[in-house]
Amino acid sequence: MAGKLDVYRRKRDFARTPEPAGAPEPGAGTGRFVVQRHRARRLHYDLRFEIDGVLVSWAVPKGPTLDPKARRLAVHVEDHPIEYLLFEGVIPSGEYGGGDVIVWDTGTWEPVHTDDPRAAVEAGELHAEVHGHKLRGRLVLVRRDGGDGDDWMLLHKRDEHAVEGWDAEDHPVSVISGRTNDEVKADPDRLWRSDAPAAEASVSLLPEPLPDEAIDELEALGKQGTWEVFGRRLKVTNLDKVLFPGRAGEPPVTKRELLAYAARIAPVALPYLEGRALNMHRYPEGAERPGFWHKQRPEHAPEWLECWENPDADEGETTAYVVPGEPAALVWAANFGALEWHPWTSRTERPHEPSYALIDLDPGERTGWEDLLVLARLHRTALDHVGVTGRAKVTGRRGIQIWIPVVAGYTFEDTRAWVETLSRTVGKVVPELVSWKWEVKARKGLARLDYTQNAINKTLVAPYSPRPAAGAPVSVPIEWDELDDPDLRPDRWTVRTVLDRLAERGDPFRALLGAAQELPELT
Repeated sequence: MAGKLDVYRRKRDFARTPEPAGAPEPGAGTGRFVVQRHRARRLHYDLRFEIDGVLVSWAVPKGPTLDPKARRLAVHVEDHPIEYLLFEGVIPSGEYGGGDVIVWDTGTWEPVHTDDPRAAVEAGELHAEVHGHKLRGRLVLVRRDGGDGDDWMLLHKRDEHAVEGWDAEDHPVSVISGRTNDEVKADPDRLWRSDAPAAEASVSLLPEPLPDEAIDELEALGKQGTWEVFGRRLKVTNLDKVLFPGRAGEPPVTKRELLAYAARIAPVALPYLEGRALNMHRYPEGAERPGFWHKQRPEHAPEWLECWENPDADEGETTAYVVPGEPAALVWAANFGALEWHPWTSRTERPHEPSYALIDLDPGERTGWEDLLVLARLHRTALDHVGVTGRAKVTGRRGIQIWIPVVAGYTFEDTRAWVETLSRTVGKVVPELVSWKWEVKARKGLARLDYTQNAINKTLVAPYSPRPAAGAPVSVPIEWDELDDPDLRPDRWTVRTVLDRLAERGDPFRALLGAAQELPELT
């Protein structure tokens, strides 16, 4: 078994790709097949037959068909593990086969004219009777020119299931999730944990919601008490203190309400903070009083709260940072008076290598919201043009930010230079809106496309972090098409409304998880 998958494994880095590494299935034989619609550098379909415990595979550029007149090129590729029968998700850019994958069809099959399908493949001709959701009837694979190369031809026999003119592209939906490739790319609900046992490898990216009982316990406390949340016991204090003034016609937001929000949002927000040093913007007296940055992990922090000791810290600099490793960490931070959460762009194991390239659209005095939307749409177009995955979020204050996941190995100088090149190209389209001056006064009210945020320990506010302003607005990820929503505003959602939005639309930033990519050269 191991030998059959050696080529497959050699081509992949399972620390980065969500694909299954494969495990032996004793006694496994023949019986199932799958076709995946795979958008890598080029769209193609992967046809795979279960034979002797692995999936013998062909890449079919134009896809299989029921049309008996059609002849399809099929390129024989390496065997894949059985777990690939259900693989649907996003392979990170820069990895072998990087792109989005859906299970286009699946079912059972029987070999025809042979009792040894492996031998038939080796001999260069396989006849298969398939029973899928879309594909039915007799498929024939024949190696071209009778040689020993990888180019084969795929055809459908003229039988009762044959349909002239039938085209796979007319049937683009997954048979297991009902989603298209675009929907999987935007919202990969499941991924494969390559480092996990096969029975546990398929995991949901949807966070477990906080039980209502936990919020009920918080509501039942007096002004202070001990709250058990996410399996941790937290001493919570001053629960009725006002932390945010209310918006017009609304009551103010208390610490109790902030803690409830932090607990509910923590499972959603954690993937963007986990494993990263946290800069906390504290407002212990509330958002109407001056706040201050707190970076050092306090000595009184609970033992379970993860810590990173910065080996590069000079005298007088922060030596130990809080690292949110579990949802309770964000509840602790909120209880500590941190109204804003700012994670590092890099992870603690590689502090000098960013995992995101950041674009910060910072409005000026003369730059209206509509002008900022123009700049965001231009960046959307530019990223689409160069084939780079990114997502935007409103800041909860005045601006818009765009996060772009990148593969390991880049320096902050690399990402800063790349973002600068991209943004200067955008700025040339609307020079009347943009200033490249550093000093605010020198900008004369124009917007700044700030590429300088791409630096170690320079942080942007985390997705779903509150902001210190009336009503407790929140920095919220958006879909690209929401830039065209006339109701969009940078502070549209608050701690009281963003959970309803999540329930209705989900988390657009989840498309960034597992989507790390190489940045193309810009000219």
